[in-house]
Amino acid sequence: MTDQTDQTDQARAGQSAGTRPLGERRSWPRSFADRLTDPLPGFGDLIRVGRHGGFHPSRQDRATDIPQLPFAPEPLPEVDKETIAVSWAGHASWVVRIGGLTVLTDPVWSRRILGTPPRITPVGIPWHALPPADAVVVSHNHYDHLDAPTLRRLPRATPLFVPAGLARWCRRRGFTRVTELDWWEAAEFGGVRFDFVPAHHWSRRTLADTCRSLWGGWVMRDVAGQCVYFAGDTGYGRWFTEIGRRHPGLDIALLPIGAYAPRRLLRTVHTDPEEAVQACMDVGARIMAPMHWAAFLLSSEPPLQPLTRVRAAWQATGRPRDQLWDLPVGGSRVLDTR
Repeated sequence: MTDQTDQTDQARAGQSAGTRPLGERRSWPRSFADRLTDPLPGFGDLIRVGRHGGFHPSRQDRATDIPQLPFAPEPLPEVDKETIAVSWAGHASWVVRIGGLTVLTDPVWSRRILGTPPRITPVGIPWHALPPADAVVVSHNHYDHLDAPTLRRLPRATPLFVPAGLARWCRRRGFTRVTELDWWEAAEFGGVRFDFVPAHHWSRRTLADTCRSLWGGWVMRDVAGQCVYFAGDTGYGRWFTEIGRRHPGLDIALLPIGAYAPRRLLRTVHTDPEEAVQACMDVGARIMAPMHWAAFLLSSEPPLQPLTRVRAAWQATGRPRDQLWDLPVGGSRVLDTR
C-alpha cells in the first residue's frame, strides 16, 4: 500500500511516473471517494426531482424530437498507421483508429441497459462490421459505459485499459490482459500511449460499491504525436485546464453534451452543451466531437436539444464550423493532418 500511496501523491503533485507495465496487478485503496469534486446527490434530492418530472423528457418532446435524431450509419473509413479516424457508434461508444490500432471506447452495443428504456436510436455500427478490436478503454463502471453483455462478445485476450480498482471485475469475466491506471498514469501498447486523466464524476454498479473504482478519461497518442482525448463521463471543472496543460496539442476531443437535466442534480457530473464547448477550449483541442446523447433517455432535457445548443455554443466562439464534428449516430470523420 505504501507504493500506491507514493504513486498517488506523485500524481497529485504533477510529477511524471512514466509508463506502467501492461497487465500489472496492483493494490488500491478501498474507496476513491476522496477524489469526488462535489458531494453526491442525496435521497432528498432524488425525491425533489421525482416530484418535478423525474429523469425523462416529456411525452411531447419525445414524440417531436426522437424521429429527428441524426442516424446515418456508413462503412468505416479506410485508414493506415498514419491516419486517425473516429466513428460514433452511439452514446460514449467510439471506434477510434489511431497508430494502426482499432480502439473501442466504453463499448455498449446492447439494446438496453439496466434501469433505462431501450435505445432511441440503434447502434450506428453493427458488431459484425467492426474490425477486430486491438484494445478497449473504459472510463468508469456505470452501466451505460461498462456493459458486460458487450464485453462478452470480445475475445478474452483483448487488451483492456481501465480505471484503478476495476481490473478485478474484468478478470473475473475472463479477461487476461487488463491494465488499470490511476489519474495521470500511462501505459503503452502497439505504438500508442494511453494516458488516464481525471474527470468530474463518480462510480457505482451496486448499492454497496459507490466509488470503489476510479473514473476518468483517456488521451491516446500515436508515435507521430497525433492524439485523441476521450473524456468519458464528466461534469465541468478545473481538470480540463490541467489536462490541456499536461497534454498540449490535442487534435480531437470527444466530449459529452447530453444527460444534463435537471441541472440542479446533474451539474456536477454531466456537462451541458455550453460547458462541453468550454471544456474543448480549456483542453486546447483543435476539433470537438460531441457524444453522450441521442442513444438513451437518461435525463429530462428534450432529446434533440443537446445538438441545437452545442451548435449555437460553438458558433458563439467564432471558431470554424468544420472543427465541430457533430456526427450522426453511425457517422465517421478522418483527421486531416495537412
